[in-house]
Amino acid sequence: MKALATVRLKPGHVQPIWAGHPWVYAQAIERTDGATRGDEVKVLDPRGNFLGRGFYSAGSAIPVRLLVRDEKTPIDTSFFRARLERAVAARAMLGLGTGDETTGYRLVHAEGDLLPGLIVDRFGDVLAVQFLTFGMKEREAMVLEALGQVMSPRAIVDRTPSTSAKAEHFVPATGVVRGAADLHRFEFSERGLHWSIPFEIGQKTGYYFDQRELRGRVEALARSTGVDAKPKRVLDAYSYVGAFGLAAARAGAEVTCVDESALAMEVGAENARANGLADRMRFERGDARRAMQDAHGAYDLTIVDPPRLAPTRSAREQALVMYSKLAEIGCRATKPGGLLVLCSCSAAVDLSALTRALATGAVRANVSALVVDRAFQGGDHPVPAAFGEGLYLKALVARIEPR
Repeated sequence: MKALATVRLKPGHVQPIWAGHPWVYAQAIERTDGATRGDEVKVLDPRGNFLGRGFYSAGSAIPVRLLVRDEKTPIDTSFFRARLERAVAARAMLGLGTGDETTGYRLVHAEGDLLPGLIVDRFGDVLAVQFLTFGMKEREAMVLEALGQVMSPRAIVDRTPSTSAKAEHFVPATGVVRGAADLHRFEFSERGLHWSIPFEIGQKTGYYFDQRELRGRVEALARSTGVDAKPKRVLDAYSYVGAFGLAAARAGAEVTCVDESALAMEVGAENARANGLADRMRFERGDARRAMQDAHGAYDLTIVDPPRLAPTRSAREQALVMYSKLAEIGCRATKPGGLLVLCSCSAAVDLSALTRALATGAVRANVSALVVDRAFQGGDHPVPAAFGEGLYLKALVARIEPR
């Protein structure tokens, strides 16, 4: 085996890598010796001590993402198979992949499963993959072969975002890359709700599995109590296909889902009908902000789950202004004594910052927001302890009261 190219770190940049952080930032690199895009490289400290191996992404802000911490393990099909088997076992510990109640979930969460640059979501007997680095894309054949060996899927669908592929200088595949070529939809269950999602819908791999646990919490909160209690009114803003809404409707609530995507609204309505919930749900194509502004305190439960507002750290301050405004109009849409769920999927906005945005928005709405619960991405989206950036999803559940 030929000698690997090396990446040597600057003094003062070793501690995070030594502690388990998987990313080597460009500003931490003193020099590279012989590395070209996609190569497997060794990362060394300033004294030449070995720290780990990963794939090299020339010109990236994160040139290396570490896969292994030893010098001997070959990164081949057997390596990927072993990592996938570990990921499957980790999901089984969470009760995922062991029954029919939930057959859709994240199978591989990049750094969280020691496979940075790779995302795999399971939709029943179909897998969706995303290759997020040039080095991982170069080993696509190994990855697909290992997935076939471990999961025996009916098909594997490539859902690599074009933005990621462009940043990493490769052309992404689209559609079915292995298996049943005539497949056009993902079919799966989540907490007993059955879903059918067409490939042409554009968000992530097709569905937001990271909010599964919060959807269960919302379902419990949407349930009316008392013999004569009226159904709660729920607004699912930025609803996408209405997954929060379906959960609330199953609890007996009357739900309005709002999203700017006509296709998402159509797919949501189809799935509401398929689950026998159409009579409790309305799907409206429109501006979620306008829907909240026009609500005037009509809702017992308002869910605000916008798309990522801070894709980079440089966008953080502007995003916080937007979160504060969303919190304000979300508070105004919610009845006194009702609940507001405010979510952020921006890694650059931590829980404290989101909480401050909620506080500011509540003051502007002339109400008090009392946080009663907090939520994060589910256990099928694990985060290494040394990798704070991996905790991207957070949500606040707050009771809205007069000041």
